[in-house]
Amino acid sequence: MTNHPSDPAHDKVPRDAANDYTPEMAERRRNFLRQHTGGALRHLSHYSLDPATLPGNIENFVGVAQVPIGLAGPLHLVGERAQGDFYVPMATTEGTLVASYNRGMRLLAECGGVKTTVVEQYMQRSPAFLFDDALAAREFGRWVEHHFEAIKAAAEATTHVGRLVNIYQYPIGPMRHLRFNYTTGDAAGQNMTGKATLAACEWIAANHPGGARFLLSGNMDTDKKHSQLNMLVTRGKRVVAEAVVRKEVLERLMGVDSAEAFALRQVSNVGAFLAGSANNGSHAANGLTALFIACGQDVANIAESHAGIVYNQLLANGDYYWSITLPSLIVGTYGGGTGLATQRECLELLGCYGSGQADKFAEICAGLALAGEISLSSAVIHGDWVSSHDRLGRNRP
Repeated sequence: MTNHPSDPAHDKVPRDAANDYTPEMAERRRNFLRQHTGGALRHLSHYSLDPATLPGNIENFVGVAQVPIGLAGPLHLVGERAQGDFYVPMATTEGTLVASYNRGMRLLAECGGVKTTVVEQYMQRSPAFLFDDALAAREFGRWVEHHFEAIKAAAEATTHVGRLVNIYQYPIGPMRHLRFNYTTGDAAGQNMTGKATLAACEWIAANHPGGARFLLSGNMDTDKKHSQLNMLVTRGKRVVAEAVVRKEVLERLMGVDSAEAFALRQVSNVGAFLAGSANNGSHAANGLTALFIACGQDVANIAESHAGIVYNQLLANGDYYWSITLPSLIVGTYGGGTGLATQRECLELLGCYGSGQADKFAEICAGLALAGEISLSSAVIHGDWVSSHDRLGRNRP
C-alpha cells in the first residue's frame, strides 16, 4: 500500500460510463486492487458467468465469491404447489448444516412428508404524511379512505403485476403513517412497491386540498428489519409447513421420545419468550440463508424471513404434530438475482425458475425450515449436538 497522501483521481475505482460490465473492466478493477492492497486475487477472478448479464445486480464488478453448495434431500412435500421429492441446493460454509437438514428430511419422508401452504402474501411501502396538527392528520386519513380507488389506480399504473389491496393507517401526533399493502406476483416486490407508492403519494399531494408533505418511507414497512407488526399482518409470504412425526420414527432415527420432545418444547418456548426472540424455534435462518444464497434471493431479507412460530401437539397415540409458520418470508423466482447463472441453475433444480413459481418456492423454503427444526431440536435433546459439530464442522488441525 502507498504511504503518500491520497490523490482522489488516483484512488478512484475505475469505471467505464459507456460499458462497465466487461471482462476487461473487471480486470482493470482487479489490477487497481492489486496496486492498492497487494492482494493476489487468484480465486476472485475465476468464474463462468458473463459480466454483461450483471447490470441491475452489482456495481464495480471485480469477481465472484465461490460459496460451496451441498445437496440435501429428498425433501418430500405434499403442498399446494410443491408436490413430490426435491433435492435442495444449500450454499454454506458451516459444517454439519447440510447433514443436519438431510437428517430431518429423511425423518419427514418416512412420516409421509410435509404439508405446505401459503396462507397470505403482501409487500409493503409505508409513507408518512406530515401536517400541522392531529386534526389535519385525522381529516387527511378520512380523505384517503374516500379516494382509495383513485390512489390505487395511480399506484398500479406503474406496474404490470403489482396490485394495491388496501392501506392501513396509523395516526401519531401530527403525522399519518400509511402502510400500502400490495400483491407482487412472482417478484419479491420491494422496488415495485416503492415505485408504485411514490406515484400514489405524488397523486395524493397533487389532489389533496392544500397539498400534502410526505416521506416515502416512514420506516414502518421495516424493510430488511424484523418487526412484531410483520409477525401479525404478513410481509412477503406467510407460509406454513406441518407434519405428523410418528413416535416410532422419531425414536428410531433421532433417539428421542415424543413425550420428552413435547415437554422440552415448553422449556425452549419460555427461553424464547424471555429473550424476546423473533423465532421460538431453533434455527430457521440457517437453512433459509443457505437456500437464499444458492437461489439468488436478496440475502438481507433473512432479517425478516427468519422470523417464525413453531407450534407442537403431542397426539393421543404418542405421535407428534410439528409445524413452523414463517410470517414474513420474502422470496421471488423472477427478477433480482434469480436470473444469474448459478442461481438460475439452482432454481431450475427445484423447478422454481420464472413466473408462476414463487408460491412453490416459498413452500420449499418452509419445508426446509421444518426439517432443520426437527433435526437440531432432536440433536439438542439427544445430546449429540456438540459431538456432531466436532465430527463434521471442524476444519482446523
